[in-house]
Amino acid sequence: MDKVLIAPAQLAGLDAEFVTVLKAAGFELVYPKKRAQLTEPELLEQLAGVRASVAGSEPYTKKVLQAHPQLRVIARAGVGYDAVDCPAASEHGVAVTITPGANQDAVAEHTFGLLLAIAKDLINQHLGTCKLEWPRRANLPLRGRTLGIAGLGRIGKAVALRGECFGMKLLAYEPFPDHAFAKAHGVTFVSFEQLLADADFLSLHLPATKESRHLINRTTLAKMKPSAYLVNTARGTLVKEADLVEALQQKKIAGAGIDVFEDEPPSDSPLFHMSNVVVTPHAAGVDLQSRDDMALSAAQAIVSLSKGEWPTEKVVNPEVKAKFKW
Repeated sequence: MDKVLIAPAQLAGLDAEFVTVLKAAGFELVYPKKRAQLTEPELLEQLAGVRASVAGSEPYTKKVLQAHPQLRVIARAGVGYDAVDCPAASEHGVAVTITPGANQDAVAEHTFGLLLAIAKDLINQHLGTCKLEWPRRANLPLRGRTLGIAGLGRIGKAVALRGECFGMKLLAYEPFPDHAFAKAHGVTFVSFEQLLADADFLSLHLPATKESRHLINRTTLAKMKPSAYLVNTARGTLVKEADLVEALQQKKIAGAGIDVFEDEPPSDSPLFHMSNVVVTPHAAGVDLQSRDDMALSAAQAIVSLSKGEWPTEKVVNPEVKAKFKW
């Protein structure tokens, strides 16, 4: 019986549809020994005898792939796959899949949760009220303010729809613009430079690539308004954290809402001790519904590939098809 590793900690112990789908296809499910993100040494151990994995953000490095030639599929429960060495996966005949369409609404809702938390100063008001300080003061409106969206793909569009409902002015930077969507929802495409200059709230929704690494740095932060806020629910590598800390300390921007970090899980950071910053633990894409939808989609990709079927819309390394063999 072929084994499938269920790596994401949030999927452990669930009696969900993805479990039924995998078991019905004849797979044995194995779970990590700990309920936390796996390190490379832990993943090396956990993949013993495993043919496919429902993957979280654990590192599928060249070393891991070389050590486990029996591995055939890495099915990411999500849309980001920067933790997978795709060229190495293709070299070893491993198909890498994602779950498009399963979590954009969860990320968009979390993005607005962070946006509202920093605009309305919710954390400080909560803490002050609990201390009987009654910190009642005016806070920022969202209506009429400019929401700058860096990356108008599935998630960026979901964020734009919510910004539209809040009565915000919508600007977007997108290398491959969908003009029909923009026209329908009042989105204006601008250059990245103009996005930085005009946004009252800058929300990042770009993939992690060599080109996007540290896109937000000392230079780009200096082009933002001193009254502007940064929200990152995309990937931690988009932001050079040391430069963000500096910009916040020097009041070059007003605050930030951060869900993702350069190193995860992160060690202590000045960001964790700033009253104008709200942080969450890379949780934006995982609510109860998206968790189940992503796991099911990943499971279905594994089953399809095991049967010789090719889920084109999910495979991110199509060049592997010629050498893929279950």
